[in-house]
Amino acid sequence: MLYCQNEVPGMKISESLGNGGPTLSFEFFPPKTPAASEALFQIIHNGLMPLNPTFVSVTYGAGGSTRELTHDLVVRIQRETGLTVVAHLTCVGSTRCEIAEILDRYHASGIRNIMALRGDPPQDELSFRPPADGFAHASDLVAFIRNRFPDMGIGVAGFTEGHPESLNRLREMDHFKRKVEAGADYVCTQLFFDNHDFFDFCERCELAGIRIPVLAGLMPVTSMRTLKRMADLAPRARFPGPLLKAVVDAKSEAGVEQAGIEWTARQVRELLAGGVHGLHFYTLNKSAQIRRVWEAAGLSLTSFKRN
Repeated sequence: MLYCQNEVPGMKISESLGNGGPTLSFEFFPPKTPAASEALFQIIHNGLMPLNPTFVSVTYGAGGSTRELTHDLVVRIQRETGLTVVAHLTCVGSTRCEIAEILDRYHASGIRNIMALRGDPPQDELSFRPPADGFAHASDLVAFIRNRFPDMGIGVAGFTEGHPESLNRLREMDHFKRKVEAGADYVCTQLFFDNHDFFDFCERCELAGIRIPVLAGLMPVTSMRTLKRMADLAPRARFPGPLLKAVVDAKSEAGVEQAGIEWTARQVRELLAGGVHGLHFYTLNKSAQIRRVWEAAGLSLTSFKRN
């Protein structure tokens, strides 16, 4: 199904990355109810827009009403705030025709940036199984998007500490290069806590001939519950001993949050000094902790490129 073009196209992320200077971006997960969608929009508009992000992204809501709420939120953010928005898209549970229809809708709505992911298997399945007439790999999805909409900007995920399913890191880079060469414009990494892992990943990309920008994925530890959730979200993430010690030594939940914010602020300063292309914050749909990292790192509105 095709849709009539009725929205002004947004800027491609690659254009922002090509303007020099690091980018700043925030990621949100999709709301499940209209009330949650409105609350998240207010967090974005009132809490994080004042930090002048280059773009924001919304993770994929698969199926039913969640998919519709996700689509509506993505379009609303771009239309009402003027922010460039990246919509996530995964291979999970969708046929090629369904993916094509989703892309058609976004394109008609002026969305010009997609984060192309394979996606995780459903909770009741041990391994990923592509749907009938679907995509088995993120590289297949990237190629499909690039062929169908050459004007779309495409981001892909990078794993600084190795893909969760990879046992051979040399072969992993070969697979990763194929994904990039299928038509990706930039890489956004999973969350990490040791900057050495990020810079090592960037160096391995350079050695493999991968020369598109790499954005650093960050998420501050704000509680013991958040720490455990991070371990689930990124099972290969390394929690450095000094970070764990700071968390364990904290005398309260407020102390844990402060330790986590100071750690992420230190990461931010080191990454900027090291010439990172951009900082991408996983927000868990909150703004207060991100603003505290911003302040602790000594950032300003001139620290990043808006467009």
